[in-house]
Amino acid sequence: MSSILIKNVTIVNPGTDLNGLKKDIFILKGVIKEIGDNINLDADQVISEESLHVSIGLFDLRTHIGDPGIETKEDIISGTNAAAKGGFTGIAVMPNTSPAIDNRSTIEYIINKSKDLLIDVYPMGSISKNLEGKELAELYDMKNAGAVAFFDDKQAIQNPSLLSKALLYTKGFNGLILSYANDTNINENGQINEGITSTMLGLKSIPHLAEEIQVSRDIFLSEYNNTSLHFASISSAKSVQLIKSAQQNNKITADIAAHQLFFTDQSLKDFESNFKVLPPFRLQKDIDALIEGLKDNTISIICSDHTPVEIEDKNREFNLAKFGIINLQTAFPSLLTKLVPLTNLELVIDKMAIQPRKLLNLTIPKIEENEQANLTLFIPNKKWKFTKEMIVSKSKNSPFIDIEFTGKVIGVINNNQLKLNN
Repeated sequence: MSSILIKNVTIVNPGTDLNGLKKDIFILKGVIKEIGDNINLDADQVISEESLHVSIGLFDLRTHIGDPGIETKEDIISGTNAAAKGGFTGIAVMPNTSPAIDNRSTIEYIINKSKDLLIDVYPMGSISKNLEGKELAELYDMKNAGAVAFFDDKQAIQNPSLLSKALLYTKGFNGLILSYANDTNINENGQINEGITSTMLGLKSIPHLAEEIQVSRDIFLSEYNNTSLHFASISSAKSVQLIKSAQQNNKITADIAAHQLFFTDQSLKDFESNFKVLPPFRLQKDIDALIEGLKDNTISIICSDHTPVEIEDKNREFNLAKFGIINLQTAFPSLLTKLVPLTNLELVIDKMAIQPRKLLNLTIPKIEENEQANLTLFIPNKKWKFTKEMIVSKSKNSPFIDIEFTGKVIGVINNNQLKLNN
């Protein structure tokens, strides 16, 4: 696409002079050439919608793609198509593939395979070899090859000595470790949140304590090694308190998954496996604490935690179904629907576009003249229903099917490419 003219668009760019202003934006060969009023230039594509808004492109900190080895769940093309539909222009992909992303060659494979796409793709490497939690993977080699962070995904590291070694080792080359807090000795084959709903359904539960005790442990390990540490997918009110207290003296950050703000454990009353996630949907009091944590910056990032699961692993008895939901297409609309009315639009853009890149030390795009256009276009007040037919992921495991959202992504622009949603 050689030239694009976006008409009368409200700019959402926290901390800049243009934030909240309505302007025209002219883009030529992928570069923002002019931002002004009533721009009258010929363009190959003119985008004009009532109540149209623009932000820098959203970035997802945690996206699961099945490549290499499990492409039947999701491959790079289907995953990046879903990301574009959801307003993301960049994603960090998780290492739980087959083989796992635990060495230089698999990092280079992901980078080379995703070159020249509309969506920027950044691989995370695993902390341990084959995500087994026994032996450190080739962390330094992966960092040099392009790994943006290290994470064993939902295979929570049970051995504190291994995590301590990883923290200390990566400190030498400014590597970032992510921790998923889940003590499997306390959470023994749990299925849903521990509470009234788990008792009514007769399902094994996942206590808040399984998360909180490991959050506490990992904070101590970070403090002992004097290193930074990022907590992925916290879900409990107590975890927010622990992290907030630790941040006074330690380099601790945290994220949540967008769907944790949309559902509680009561959504599982019909044994619908599309509501089976890790961490599990908790209680309303936990959601309230997560929102307060977002407001006071205890929680810096919101991600999709997009986890494709094949139909034969999802459409079965609840206790046998795998955990996880797809969420690239629905994360941002769900936040526009649920979180923006309780906070503001700037907060959501900050948590989904600016802070993820800041955590990974990536360049943060700018909405300025002579800057590369990396943009998300959306209408925050547009009502629409998400249907199964709209899903572009290979997997269809979504709890949002037939839910009405307020807020719709119109398209994305990045790498001199434009993709508009139908």
